[in-house]
Amino acid sequence: MEKYRLQVWFEGRVQGVGFRFKTSRIATGYIVSGFVENLDDGRVHLVAVGEIDEVRAFVDEVNEVMDCFIKSSEEKADFTSDLYKGFNIKL
Repeated sequence: MEKYRLQVWFEGRVQGVGFRFKTSRIATGYIVSGFVENLDDGRVHLVAVGEIDEVRAFVDEVNEVMDCFIKSSEEKADFTSDLYKGFNIKL
């Protein structure tokens, strides 16, 4: 069964400010799986999989809580059969 997947690439002062850890903590309040990781180019990449409403609400909260660090973001939504175990921080 395919699930909604939303990928978000955040730009700004998003590394070195606890962005991944805060995102992981926010994820505990939602039924989502996926990961968050720092990229070599200074961006943060977030992948969230689940029901559309749940994923959107999760990403909306990340945007709201981390707003002062985010300069811009790019989103890509699709459907996937990829299964992730929980929500993790990639190091």
